[in-house]
Amino acid sequence: MHTVTTLSTLADNYTYLVESHGEAVVIDPGEASPVLRALQRSGSRLVAVLCTHGHFDHVGGSDELARTGCKVLLPEQIAFGKQSAITFGSLRFTVLSTPGHTADSVCFYLPAADGTSGDVFTGDTLFVGGCGRVLTKSPATMWASLQLLATLPPDTRVFCGHDYSLEDYEFAATVEPNNATVRARLEQIRALAEACEPTVPSTIGQELATNPFLRAVTPEMKRALGMDSATDVEVFARLRRMKDDF
Repeated sequence: MHTVTTLSTLADNYTYLVESHGEAVVIDPGEASPVLRALQRSGSRLVAVLCTHGHFDHVGGSDELARTGCKVLLPEQIAFGKQSAITFGSLRFTVLSTPGHTADSVCFYLPAADGTSGDVFTGDTLFVGGCGRVLTKSPATMWASLQLLATLPPDTRVFCGHDYSLEDYEFAATVEPNNATVRARLEQIRALAEACEPTVPSTIGQELATNPFLRAVTPEMKRALGMDSATDVEVFARLRRMKDDF
């Protein structure tokens, strides 16, 4: 059994401390001090730092955390294919290759020890209600990565790299103004924001139902955009351009 602690870092980043049997792995430490304080409270020993990609706001605390003696792994330091595993004690992560935001972006999937669906740490690939900017300039590549995440079990918890959830669902509601499920989700996110509560975790199932970028595959989304005969990638690319200008 593992636990996940959500740490707010920098302006709007999420860093995650995953703990099991007194050992801890931190994911995307934008800064070190919140991680070190959390470790002091829990008493766990930090064994590894995992980074979904190399942008400064996801790796900024890595050098300081490395002084504890833990391993620090950026995507280029992990030998992986489409899906590979890395293990730290009782924590066995599946590394998912998810290029699109950057060429080397990865996500980390952690099944639960009791056989339930577990957690996925998505960095800047999949957000709650959104997705990352396509800095590789390849919508098809990003779409393929999102579709890989969409194949995870629906009750997989989603822990993303930023809290952009309110803006993302405000955008979703403008794209599909008649979608009652999206409007209800927007109100949930507003309530969390007003209470200064984290908007993570979501679930893969919830994202499939309400995230406009994952809904690019649906006839309803294509109809909303007037793109009934377009491919899924074309719809996704249109949505990403719209969000960039939102």
